[in-house]
Amino acid sequence: MKLYLDPGHGGTDPGASGNGIREKDITLDIALKIRNILLTNYENIEIKMSRTGDTTKSLSQRTNEANAWDADFYLSIHCNAANSSARGYEDYIYSGLSNSSRTATYQDIIHAEVVKLNQLNNRGQKKANFHVLRETNMDAFLSENGFIDNPQDAALMKQDSWRQNVAQGHANGIAKAFNLKAKATTTPAPTTPAPKPPTNPGTPPTNPPTTGGLYKVIAGSFKARANAEERVTRLRSKGIEAFVVTATISGSTWYRVQAGAFSTRANADTRLAAVKKAGINDAFIIAESGSQSTRGTTPVVPSTILGPTQLSAEQMDRFVKKVNPNAPELGSYYKTLGEYYGIRGDVAFAQAVHETNYFRYTGVVNRGQNNYAGIGATGPNVRGATFATPRDGVLAHLQHLYAYATTQPLPNKYPLVDPRFNLVKRGSAPTWIGLSGKWAVPGTTYGQMILDVYEKMIAG
Repeated sequence: MKLYLDPGHGGTDPGASGNGIREKDITLDIALKIRNILLTNYENIEIKMSRTGDTTKSLSQRTNEANAWDADFYLSIHCNAANSSARGYEDYIYSGLSNSSRTATYQDIIHAEVVKLNQLNNRGQKKANFHVLRETNMDAFLSENGFIDNPQDAALMKQDSWRQNVAQGHANGIAKAFNLKAKATTTPAPTTPAPKPPTNPGTPPTNPPTTGGLYKVIAGSFKARANAEERVTRLRSKGIEAFVVTATISGSTWYRVQAGAFSTRANADTRLAAVKKAGINDAFIIAESGSQSTRGTTPVVPSTILGPTQLSAEQMDRFVKKVNPNAPELGSYYKTLGEYYGIRGDVAFAQAVHETNYFRYTGVVNRGQNNYAGIGATGPNVRGATFATPRDGVLAHLQHLYAYATTQPLPNKYPLVDPRFNLVKRGSAPTWIGLSGKWAVPGTTYGQMILDVYEKMIAG
C-alpha cells in the first residue's frame, strides 16, 4: 500500500494561527507521528510525504507528486480556524463522490477511529471541492483536527500526547481501511495462565486469581512535563511506545515516562534493554505487588482481567462525575457483576470510561444503546449492539471480557446477552494489555489506555 501523507501548509504558508501556535507546525508533527506509527507497526506500506520539514510546496506540486508516484491513498492533515468559538473535528472527501463510493467507505472507517482518540467534539463527515481532493487520481481524505483559534482546542494541540493520540487514530484508520498486516512484535505479550475450570460449570470461580505483580518500565522522571513529553517523542521515534504518568513523591509532582507494563519480569527486562539501547540510560523498573484486598492500602494497577474488584461503586461513580456530572451511576453494576464473574469490575469501568469518553458518547455509539464497551461498533453506519437496560449493557461488557480472559464455561446465573461472545477466541487475552489488537483493532496501545484511566481513578 502506497500512502501519500500531506501535512498542510509549510514554509512561507503558515496556515491558520492562534493561541501562540501555527497550523503548519501542528500538521507536520501529527503527520510525522503517523508515518512513524505505520512504518514501525505494519508491513507492506510505503509512505511519501509532501514535506518533512518547514518547506514551501504548492497544492499542485503536492497532487502532481502523489499522482506521479501512483499512490493508493492521499491523506491530508490540517487544523481549522473560524471565530474562536467553533470547536471540534471534521473530515472531508471530494464533493463529487457518492456516499457509496470506495472513498466514502474509507472515510467512514478513518473517521470512526480518529474520534475515538482525539478528545474533540465530533463535527461529522463532510464533502468539499478542495484541490487536494479534486485533483488526485487516488482516493483522498482531508482531516481538520480542531480549531487553532479556539482556546480549548488549542490547549490540546499544544500537548505532545494529544498529537500522538490524533496520529494514532489516523494510523488505526488507515490500517483498518487497507487491512494492513501488523509486524511481529519483538517483545512477547505478557501472559497469565487461565484459571482452572470450576468443578461445577454453572457457578462462577469461587477464588478468582489474585492480581499479579506488575513490572513497569520507567524511562525517566522529570519535574517539568515538557521534558517528559520530549522523552516520549524520542522513544516513539525509535519505535518504543511510551506515555507520561504523574507521581507524587515527598509532596512534589514528578512526570514519569512509562514505556510498558508487564506481568513477568523477563518481559520487563527485555523492554528495559530496548529502552537503554535507544540511548535512555536512566531507565529503571518499578515492581508492584498484587493483592486480594486493598483494605488500608492503595490499589495497584492490575495486569490480569480476572481478579477482585478493588474500588467501591461510589469511588467509580464519583470519579466519572468529576468530569461528566450527567454520567449514569453504573458503579454498583460493575462492582456486583464483576465480583460474580471474577472480573476486575473497576478496571472494566475504566474501559467503559475510555470507550464512551466519560459517558459523553462522542464516538459512533449513542447514549440510548446502553453499549458501554463499543460491542459490534465498527463505523458511523455500524453503531453496534443495543441493550435493553443499563444493567444488560454492563452484563454484556463483562461477559465479553470473560470470553477473552478465560476458557471456562460462562456461569449461568444470568442469560447470555453479549451477541459476540461466541465469536471471541476463548482465553486469547487474559491481560488488559492483551486486549490491544483484539478488542480494538489495530489498537496497539488500547490496553494501556484502559490502565491509564484506572490510574487516574486511583489517584482521584
